[in-house]
Amino acid sequence: MHILPYISAPAAFHPYDPQVVEVAGLLREAIQKVELRLRVEHVGSTAVPGCGGKGVIDLAVLYPDGLLARARDVLDALGFQKQGGGEPWPEDRPMRVGSVAHRGRTYRIHAHVIVLDSPEHGELVWFRDTLRRQPALLRQYEAQKRAILQSGITDSLDYCNAKGNFIINALKGR
Repeated sequence: MHILPYISAPAAFHPYDPQVVEVAGLLREAIQKVELRLRVEHVGSTAVPGCGGKGVIDLAVLYPDGLLARARDVLDALGFQKQGGGEPWPEDRPMRVGSVAHRGRTYRIHAHVIVLDSPEHGELVWFRDTLRRQPALLRQYEAQKRAILQSGITDSLDYCNAKGNFIINALKGR
């Protein structure tokens, strides 16, 4: 896949797009083709069938201890860009961004570089899998996202921070 420049956009609610699964799979293959020691998981709302949201494909690019620099280098070489904005993730827990064109659509990508089997990795997988198993929680999460947007929040960082309490409360229940 050819990684294109990231396209910033105001936060908005988009219905679930089943093509994201294929795009995430193609991205996983592209990353692991360069470095087999990396594991790539599709996380976030687009990894949950039927879940609407910002429409950004979140990937957890998981590296074993000692391979942080290699993981960053692989993503950079593929064309991902360092995150911009006012509060980028630090380089010891980076996020790379980009976009890809697929079947006439452009998809934004957030590639979170995370230690394999770390607490953060576990939380991301748990939240994704719990949303997949609990339709009521999924609908509550979508309602929370819509309420945030209806309150006038359109800045992506503010939007992420606003939905953070919902995620934290869900994690407390695990």
